Amino acid sequence: MHVREYTEGDLDALRAIHAAQGFDYAFPDLRNPLFVTKLVLAQNATPEVVGAQHAAPPQVPPGCVSDGEDGRKLETDENPGSQRRIIGAALLRLTAEAYLLLDPKAGSPRERWQWLLALHVATERDAWQRGLDDVHAWLPPPIAKKFGRRLEHLGWLRDDSWKPYCKRLG
Repeated sequence: MHVREYTEGDLDALRAIHAAQGFDYAFPDLRNPLFVTKLVLAQNATPEVVGAQHAAPPQVPPGCVSDGEDGRKLETDENPGSQRRIIGAALLRLTAEAYLLLDPKAGSPRERWQWLLALHVATERDAWQRGLDDVHAWLPPPIAKKFGRRLEHLGWLRDDSWKPYCKRLG
């Protein structure tokens, strides 16, 4: 197996893999600069013999890409005759995690709400201008129900259909 950087020549193979998975989300726009990691996994492909057993496998010039019999892309490495089939990819897109720090002892509840609204509008504008597509918030259990309703009022969506996981690095 071989892991390498994504190239535009991989797009059709990745679209086919995405479609075969059958998940309910659109194929991502890999031209978006928020995709900071785009790695492709390729596996050595053993050409299937069609016809006579002694038939020679099709020769593909080094560095070229050709369609395999299953419609997926095959790439060659530096070794002539060696082919790799794309079998997957890992894609990381930047997103933002929201933190709200607001003094619970300052002002009245109405004033704190107004302050939150001012921060919300300014932060949304700033995130959009920086090219971010989304912002996520994880609410502490003691405030999740009440504050979650306030976030929904501001256009935030609670999405329990997909289960979030976190990988701590380092």
